[in-house]
Amino acid sequence: MLRERCGGLPLSSLKYYLWNIGCQMNQADARRLAEALDVRGMTATRSPEEARVLLLNTCVVRQSAEDKVLGRMASLQSLASDPAASRILLVMGCFVDDPVLMAERYPYVHGFFLPSDLRGVLSHIDAWLGVVPPSADAVSAPAQVNESVAISYGCDHHCTYCIVTDRRGAQRSRPLQEIVREAADLVARGAREITLLGQNVDAYGSDLPEGTDLADVLCAVHEIPGLLRLRFLTSHPREMSQRIIDTAAALPKVCPSWELPAQSGDDTVLRRMARGYTSAHYRDLVRRIREARPDAGINTDIIVGFCGETEGQFENTVALVRDLCFDQVHLAAYSVREGTAAAHWLDDVPPEEKERRRLVIEGLQTEIATARNAALLGEVVPVLVESRQRGRWRGRTPTNKLVFFQDPANWRGVLADVRITWTGPWSMIGEVVNKRDEPSDKTA
Repeated sequence: MLRERCGGLPLSSLKYYLWNIGCQMNQADARRLAEALDVRGMTATRSPEEARVLLLNTCVVRQSAEDKVLGRMASLQSLASDPAASRILLVMGCFVDDPVLMAERYPYVHGFFLPSDLRGVLSHIDAWLGVVPPSADAVSAPAQVNESVAISYGCDHHCTYCIVTDRRGAQRSRPLQEIVREAADLVARGAREITLLGQNVDAYGSDLPEGTDLADVLCAVHEIPGLLRLRFLTSHPREMSQRIIDTAAALPKVCPSWELPAQSGDDTVLRRMARGYTSAHYRDLVRRIREARPDAGINTDIIVGFCGETEGQFENTVALVRDLCFDQVHLAAYSVREGTAAAHWLDDVPPEEKERRRLVIEGLQTEIATARNAALLGEVVPVLVESRQRGRWRGRTPTNKLVFFQDPANWRGVLADVRITWTGPWSMIGEVVNKRDEPSDKTA
């Protein structure tokens, strides 16, 4: 921990406020940013008024997210503009497209940083505090049970509704050795599950000369001693290769849980979205995953009410959800996003019709999830316990189903066998029957 002082005050007396919104990549960035500030001796606070360093990690995947970012920035303007308080306000993430222009537009913000530019944020804070950054081997805080490691940034696809590629840039894969080193460090500090992250995780290595791919990363990280579980997301149906499917199915630590966005079940809508595959291709991909791992849990993303979507095209999406019986559907009604290709098209599905379609899919998926979870009633499933919540232990099965149970012992970080005694569509309750130290072949 650093012992330097800022303005006559020890760093341990300085507090930071970190606000985060968005995807799991943002969550991982925020976690690492907080850890780096903790190593510097600073203390987190939920009160902006108590903080000297105000940090916003932002998302603009939808207009509603950008509106939240603008609202939070406006709420902090008076604090950041008070010269007597000696504060800085820094903004990072997908909200930031041009740091120079944004600095002119929002003069009360002391620094804008592109998505995942942790080094830039920390360098700015160190310079402002007048401290020397900690060495690479500085003592770090214990890791959480489930940690994330980014293996790539950006995306080479240009889906017509999505602004992420514009903000996060093209596909950029990290070196394999660097990924393994970070994952091993997290496991050494207590992590038991690692999730490999990428905007398009299946495209890992496409920009590297070595010819490595996601399957190579899975194999390398799988060998880390002490690691119990390994996940990866988010996948894109265009890059999901049979080699990735077979490798994930063969490695016992890799959870049979797949995040595979379909977005639509209609080929015309998929073409307008520029997704690069057909409904038949997606269905075949799900079939091959389930052939390799019959116990696979598959989650998807669906957008209803996209520009020009007819009732018949929507019904094709309903059929996809009904036929493939997903474990979970992340559902959204289409909203115009400025800066995307689709923003130039007529948003011709009325809001009330978008909501009706959303409710149809939501109701169908609730029925499917209820039935899939009910099949586990009375079964014993392996649960990696993450935390305690409202007096109950909370953990997840290999297929990412949420399970709660009560027990007086400390189960954090333990892989427990739990008999399911109650099931709902989104979570289950059980009772502990056994504790195990190694991954189980039985999944749920």
